[in-house]
Amino acid sequence: MKSDTQNAPILAVDNLNVRFDTPDGEVHAVRGISLHINPGECLAVVGESGSGKSQSFLAAMGLLSSNGKADGSIRYRGNEILNLPRGKLNKVRGKSMTMIFQDPLTSLTPHMRIGAQMNEVLQRHMGLSGDAAQRRSLEWLERVRIPEAARRLKQYPHELSGGMRQRVMIAMSMLCEPDLLIADEPTTALDVTVQAQVLDIMDELKRETGAAIALITHDMGVVARMADRVEVMKDGVYVESGAAEDIFAAPKDPYTQMLLDAMPRIDQPDKPGHEGLAPLDRDAAREPLLSVNDVRVWFPVRVSGGLFPQSKPLKAVDGVSFDLFPGETVGVVGESGCGKSTLARAILRLVPAKAGSVAWLGKDLLGLNPKKMRNARKDLQIVFQDPLASLNPRMSIGASIAEPLQVFRPDMRKSARQDAVRGMMRKVGLDPDMINRYPHELSGGQNQRVGIARAMILGPKLVVCDEAVSALDVSIQAQIIDLLKQLQRDMGLSMMFISHDLSVVREISHRVMVLYLGRVVEMADRKDIYDDARHPYTQALISAVPIPDPKIERSRERVKLDGDLPSPMDPRAQLRFMKSKLVDDPHAEQYRPKLIEVAQGHWVAEHDDPKDVLIVDPAPAAPKA
Repeated sequence: MKSDTQNAPILAVDNLNVRFDTPDGEVHAVRGISLHINPGECLAVVGESGSGKSQSFLAAMGLLSSNGKADGSIRYRGNEILNLPRGKLNKVRGKSMTMIFQDPLTSLTPHMRIGAQMNEVLQRHMGLSGDAAQRRSLEWLERVRIPEAARRLKQYPHELSGGMRQRVMIAMSMLCEPDLLIADEPTTALDVTVQAQVLDIMDELKRETGAAIALITHDMGVVARMADRVEVMKDGVYVESGAAEDIFAAPKDPYTQMLLDAMPRIDQPDKPGHEGLAPLDRDAAREPLLSVNDVRVWFPVRVSGGLFPQSKPLKAVDGVSFDLFPGETVGVVGESGCGKSTLARAILRLVPAKAGSVAWLGKDLLGLNPKKMRNARKDLQIVFQDPLASLNPRMSIGASIAEPLQVFRPDMRKSARQDAVRGMMRKVGLDPDMINRYPHELSGGQNQRVGIARAMILGPKLVVCDEAVSALDVSIQAQIIDLLKQLQRDMGLSMMFISHDLSVVREISHRVMVLYLGRVVEMADRKDIYDDARHPYTQALISAVPIPDPKIERSRERVKLDGDLPSPMDPRAQLRFMKSKLVDDPHAEQYRPKLIEVAQGHWVAEHDDPKDVLIVDPAPAAPKA
C-alpha cells in the first residue's frame, strides 16, 4: 500500500467510535477519539481499566469481538484500514503493523515450538522458509537477548519464563521489521528487572529500526521512561494530550493529576494525602508475634524418565529466618520464583515445610495437630492476588464475608452476624446495601475489598497479603494500600506484605526482606534498605523500578544484573553473587553465604564485589523530544 503523502503519520485516527451490543444494551466504549503517531515516535495511551485504550487499537488491527463495531477513520500511511476486508487487512497487520499483548502465554500457540511459530510469520508475510527463516528467527531471538537462543527455538511456550515469553512475542512482532508496534500492557505481569530489560529492548529496537510504538498502559512510570507524547484516556475519550515532559510537569486535567498522585514512588515514601504508616515501638514489644527459624520447603522435581526416573529437590524456600513484631508490616520482595508466596503458605501450613520452625505466640505452628491448627487459624488470615479466584462465585459477598464467623463463631446469632458483616463492609469502603450481590457484579477493586473484609472479620493478629494489589489499577491500588494501613492502625494487626513492586512495598512496610532463590539476601528498615542498599541484587531491583517523572527517570544511573536469572534447580545459582566460593560442579555441595549485620538491624548476605555482577549504565538514552 503506498501513501499519497510522503510525510504522513504512520497511523492517523479520526473520530473513532467503538460500540458493543450487550444483553444490558449498547456500550459506547470509545467516543470519537483522534490521534496520530509519527515515524520513530513512542505515543503512550494511559488510563485505567475500561477506559477504552485497548479497544481503540484492536479496532485498528481488526480484532474487535464479534459484538463490537467501529466507525470513523483509521489510516495507515494515508490509506484507510478501518473495517477493511480480512484479506486486504492481512497485508498490513502482522507485517507493517504488529501487536504485543499483555499475556504472552495466551498469545502463543501452546502445542507449537517457538521456532515453528516464528517461521509461520516469516512464511506468510515474507515468503521465507527453511534455513533462511531459521536464521532470521535466531537473529531476532538474539537481538532481544534471549540466552541460548538456538535451544529456545526448539522449546514450547510453557518451557519458558514469563520474561522470555514476552521477549519471544517482541521478537515475533519485529520479524518483518514493522513500521508500527502496538504494545498493550507489555510489562504489567513482569518482574521489575525483566520489565526494565523489556522496555530497554523496545526502546533500542525503536532507535535501530525507526519503528513507531503505541504504548498502552496504566503505569505512569513506564510512560515516563518510554513516551515522547501522551494521550490520557477516561471513559472512552481523551481528556489530556501533550508531550510527556509537559504532562508530568504540569497536568491540566484532574484525572491526569489523580493518576500521577496515585502512583507510588520509590523516591518519595510518604506522599501528601496518603495514610502514613502506623508507628512501631519495638521497645514496647520486645517479644515477636511470629518467629520463623530456618524454614525450608523443597519440592521433588523429576529430571529424567526411563525405567528408573530420578528427581532433584527444587529448593523453593531454603533456610529463611525472621521475626515479626506486633503492629509491624514486613515487606517480602523478589522476582517470580524466589519463594515469597511459598514461604507465606508454609508459615500458614498451606504447604508442608521440610524443616524449620514457626513460633506463633510461643507455639510451634508446624508441630500442631490439625484440630489445634484449625483453632489457631482465626488469628492467621490471607488475602490473595486474584479476588475472583478466591471468592466462591455462587455465594453472595455477604455470605463470603460471614463464612469465617460461621466456622469460628457458630454460637453467634444470624442478626449479629449480619450486623458484623455490614460493619466490616463499611470499614473497608463497601456499601452495606451490596451485601446480597455476587462477585461478578462487582469491580476488581470492590472484590479485593471483599477479600480484605473476609480476612479482617475475625479481628486476626496476622494478615498475609500475597500480591494483593498487583492486578489493580493505580487509583484502586492506592485506595487499598491506604485501607490496609488504616486497618492496621485501628486493629493493631501485623502483616506480611508480599509483592514484586518495590515502590508499593516501601509505602506499606516497616521492614523489608529481599529473597533470592529461596534465601534472604538483605533485610532492614525500609529507609535503610532503599537509601543504603548493600546487596547487588537489592541494588538492581531498586534501580529497575521506573520513577513517574521523565526528567528523573531518563537521567538517573541504571544498575542492571549481568545475565538472566539462573535455574533454581542448579545449586550453583545460589552463588551468582559470590563466585569466589563457587565449585563449578552441578552435583557438588556449595557454600552457603552467611547473613551479616552491617548496621543495627541491617542484615546482608555475603557477596563478592558488586562490579563482578552488575552493569552500570550512567546515561540511558532518552526518547527524542
